[in-house]
This record gives sequence, C-alpha cells and structure tokens, in this order.
Amino acid sequence: MIKRKDILKIAIDSPAAAGAGTIAKAISKHYNLFYLDTGKIYRFIAFLKLKFPKKFNHKFLKLKIKSLKIKDLSNKALLSDNVSTEASSISKIKKIRKLVHSFQVNFAYNPPKKYSGSCLDGRDITYNIVPDADFKFFITANIKTRALRRYKELKSLNKMISFNEVLKSIKNRDKSDIKRKISPLRKTKDSLLINTTNLTKRACFLKIKKIIDRKFNN
Repeated sequence: MIKRKDILKIAIDSPAAAGAGTIAKAISKHYNLFYLDTGKIYRFIAFLKLKFPKKFNHKFLKLKIKSLKIKDLSNKALLSDNVSTEASSISKIKKIRKLVHSFQVNFAYNPPKKYSGSCLDGRDITYNIVPDADFKFFITANIKTRALRRYKELKSLNKMISFNEVLKSIKNRDKSDIKRKISPLRKTKDSLLINTTNLTKRACFLKIKKIIDRKFNN
C-alpha cells in the first residue's frame, strides 16, 4: 500500500452520538483533511445485509467494499435504528472487520492528493487504524446528552421513535462496543479526552483547534 509522506493524520474515537462526527468534519474542513466516518462503513454493510439478505455473503460484500464510494455513506437510510443495531452486531465479525480495516487504512495513509491529510473517527481508530496519528482524541459526553442528540437527529428525519427507545439503543450500543472481543471501544493513554456534554459545537472545535495549532506553532 502506498503511504503519502508528510501528511497530517488525526484519529478520533468516541461512543455513539458524542459529537465526534460533527467535530471531525469541522476540523477536516479547516485543515483540508480527507474525512472518513468509519462507523458509517459498518452501517453501510448492515444496510446491505438487511436489504439483500439472500445475496449477502463474503464474496458479495468484498465486491461492495471494493467499489464503495464516500458518497454511498451519506445515505440517510443508514441512520435508522435497525441499521444501527445490525451494525453493532456486524462489527464483531472478524472477517468483516478485516475487509473494513484495509479500506480504512488505505484512506488514512493515502488520502486523495488534493487533501493535506486525513481525519478518521470511529471506535478503534487511535490504536488499530492510525496508531501513529499526529493527534489522537477521545470524544465523549454523558449518555442522556448523547441520546437526546441522536433523538433530535432521528426526529429531523421524521423517524417515529421515542427518547426512551433511543436511550435504550445507545446503552446497548455502548455495552456492545466496549465489551466486544475484537477492537473494542477504549481510550488510549495518548488520546486527549474531550467531553462535549456542556460544549457547543463551536467551543469544541476551537478547543481542538487550539491543541493542534499549539503543536504546529512550537
């Protein structure tokens, strides 16, 4: 695999709905980085499994991953609760993680030339996908805040779901992400903790920007 030299690499891990995606997009835009929401890849696979249950096998999946385009990950159907639950289950399968791992690493170390680097967020980015990232962050928030954010997101998409259902789903997702045997969610010692519970999107962006700029200016 080709690895571009002298690029900025940012790795972000977080539990569901902590705001990592929003912050990662803002940071990526500011520093001209290629952004990849790795969790959306597992949601995309879950969506395929639910839509094509009879066709879904390793060969079918390998072809879909090979032809996967970033725009495919913007499908609003990937945000459904059913897809989220299935994605959590799928992410525990070793063969699937191996396929996704190659896809993620390629984009992390070989982003399109028009970008100055890459920014990936997910559950195991800091220690499994980009262990030598220039900056590592663990973004979190209390569970009720995260559930409320996801609830508002789903309601904006006209999804018929209650806050308690979303809260239960987030709790189950946390348990699954933390306790799975393969690439569980965990904060590494060299990751900076950012708690977004009481931070606005702008405040969080500025906090991370300050950390990055401080290193560049030294």
